[in-house]
Amino acid sequence: MATIFYERDANPNALKGKTIAILGYGSQGHAQAQNLRDSGCKVIVGLEPTRPSAQQARADGMVVVAPDEAAKRADWIHVLTPDETQGAVYEQFIKPYLHPGKILGFSHGFSIHFKTIVPPSDVDVVMIAPKSPGHLLRRVYSEGRGVPSLIAIQQDASKRAREYALAYAHGIGSTRAGVLQTTFKEETESDLFGEQAVLCGGLTSLIKKGFETLVEAGYAPEIAYFECLHEMKLIVDLIYEGGLGRMRYSISNTAEYGDLTRGEKVAGDETKAAMKKVLADIQSGAFAKEWIEENKNGGRNFAALREKEKKHPIEIVGAQLRGMMSWLPKEGKKTEAPKEKQVVNA
Repeated sequence: MATIFYERDANPNALKGKTIAILGYGSQGHAQAQNLRDSGCKVIVGLEPTRPSAQQARADGMVVVAPDEAAKRADWIHVLTPDETQGAVYEQFIKPYLHPGKILGFSHGFSIHFKTIVPPSDVDVVMIAPKSPGHLLRRVYSEGRGVPSLIAIQQDASKRAREYALAYAHGIGSTRAGVLQTTFKEETESDLFGEQAVLCGGLTSLIKKGFETLVEAGYAPEIAYFECLHEMKLIVDLIYEGGLGRMRYSISNTAEYGDLTRGEKVAGDETKAAMKKVLADIQSGAFAKEWIEENKNGGRNFAALREKEKKHPIEIVGAQLRGMMSWLPKEGKKTEAPKEKQVVNA
């Protein structure tokens, strides 16, 4: 069982007098910066001054300085830029100002675990990873509650790294809900696996294959969209609220019997074997190497894959149908802070 920390385990005063620099102001950056500030921490945001996110940060009342200036001033440097940029950000803006006594923080372990960043041994290296998107982290904090987080300690030069990490978790509101102890290795590998095999890759592939099966059998694309994509949220919400049991309690007996007798035929032992291969590629570093090389080569394959997915019939039909749904925000309309993509910990 994982060790779980709560409010009583945190010492917020551990960060008293320390300046925390948040590098990046996307999904996680805007939420963590504002929560820490509202918890009484001294926070600065490190951004190039011309970026739209810098303008948003200033509008939110944050102190914004250039990334290198933020790293220079800060006692705690928390890196919330995308995984693929963190190595360059570290070399250019952080490394020159990283001296003994400073704390280097992350909310995902990719760069440390796969060594695109190799910090000196005389600084603390910690992770506080909220298990929610940033907008939810901010909203729940503003309501007086919190979302769970993971913490991990990679280097404890000060012998107080866990105390500092828990104080940070307290500042973003996570000790209100519970903070689970993990390692950089465990968080990184399990997070990548969840994204690739289940939450993103596995789910989107399942949805598309279901849609294609119905359409190829002669059913209307609109009907296939509703059955294989639209209703997914209804099922996932039930699972989120009370696990698989809550979902099965809420659906019809016919649906539950179909679930219990047919689900394994779709995602059974062959699927599990494929998942093990996905996990092995993550554990060996093969996926990380592939992703790093993709970015070194300009991301051309990534861009091509994105364009291909936009043209899938389920996206075309879905855009038309969502236009009928007045309760949904209009596509393309800004509904939250500017997004500089950060892997969330989905």
